[in-house]
Amino acid sequence: MGDKSLMNTYGDRAATLVGGQGASLYDEKGKKYLDALSGIAVCGLGHSHPQLSLAISEQASKLMHCSNFFSIPSQQQLAKKLCQISGMTNVFFSNSGAEANEAAIKIARLHGNKKGIKLPTVLVMDNAFHGRTLATLTASGSRKIQAGFEPLVSGFVRGPFNDIESLRTIADNNPDICAVFVEPIQGEGGINLSSPDYLKQLRDLCDELDWLLMFDEVQTGNGRTGKYFYHQHSGVTPDVVTTAKGLGNGMPIGACLASGNAAHLMQPGNHGSTFGGNPLACSVALKVVELLECGDIYERATAIGDIIMQGLASELKDVEHVKDIRGCGCMIGVELTKPCKSLYTEALKQGLIINVTAESVIRLLPPMIMTDQEAHQVVSILAPLIKDFQ
Repeated sequence: MGDKSLMNTYGDRAATLVGGQGASLYDEKGKKYLDALSGIAVCGLGHSHPQLSLAISEQASKLMHCSNFFSIPSQQQLAKKLCQISGMTNVFFSNSGAEANEAAIKIARLHGNKKGIKLPTVLVMDNAFHGRTLATLTASGSRKIQAGFEPLVSGFVRGPFNDIESLRTIADNNPDICAVFVEPIQGEGGINLSSPDYLKQLRDLCDELDWLLMFDEVQTGNGRTGKYFYHQHSGVTPDVVTTAKGLGNGMPIGACLASGNAAHLMQPGNHGSTFGGNPLACSVALKVVELLECGDIYERATAIGDIIMQGLASELKDVEHVKDIRGCGCMIGVELTKPCKSLYTEALKQGLIINVTAESVIRLLPPMIMTDQEAHQVVSILAPLIKDFQ
């Protein structure tokens, strides 16, 4: 399915979706799909949430947009709430995760320039994904998304993920490094988890070398792993943390939060956004945060992840082409020994929406409001497909 009036950046579309409710989506023919992807970690509170629909309607009837020349109450309230949750100092609001990551990179550059470094350099990781703008695709670790867009942006050096000793070696040979930027769980890279010790070691390394510690929690944030941010499992506080996706549950919004010295680097004229932090987006995100904080969503994220991971582990324990099952909360990867892109289409035929990333990792990002029955249904549909995969 396609439309020639659209740039062909996504290839053929497998279905036309016209509605959704909770953990379910519906196409134009009325077929129901169990959504185990949440629009790629976006709709953590499910589709057509009544309180979010009401927040959109109420704010849209008052004021959808004004420029950042003016104070915006919902923006201020959202910033205060996010700072309370995260322990950070202040926030810059954008429209997406890539834009939030651009803000983080600019903060790192300001930090490096303030130190007198001629080419401030950010240490990033193999297999990382930070976005598709020129700076963020340079920071990403995929040659596939970089190809054709050279020359890439200077000021980045790459190291292995979850390997602190290698980073120390890189530091010894790169005096211009001023920050390290890392996903605590690599999403697009294949659901690769960092260890709590690794995040603590990164904090120690950054403190030792006067680097900024910057976490990309665009995908892992907003409750997906059982805490608001994944790094909170380890007790580590970064200098900068970015998020987006689930923050708006479908409303485009991103956030770059800073603390300590990093919180004071951005000054008037350094950065901006026409739409970032507008009244509509912030009102919806504020309601999302309230819903995440007031109920048992974090516990549900953990419970749903346990059902799916334990169910798949039990069903697939003797399947030779299953290499690993890993994850945290509603962020799960099933790694096979061979490329398995076709499983996306096969699952869709069975009414299940999944994703395959890093060629051979089935990525599951179910909504955190999924019922136990729906979580078991994910296993009952997916396990046979994996078993029969040739």
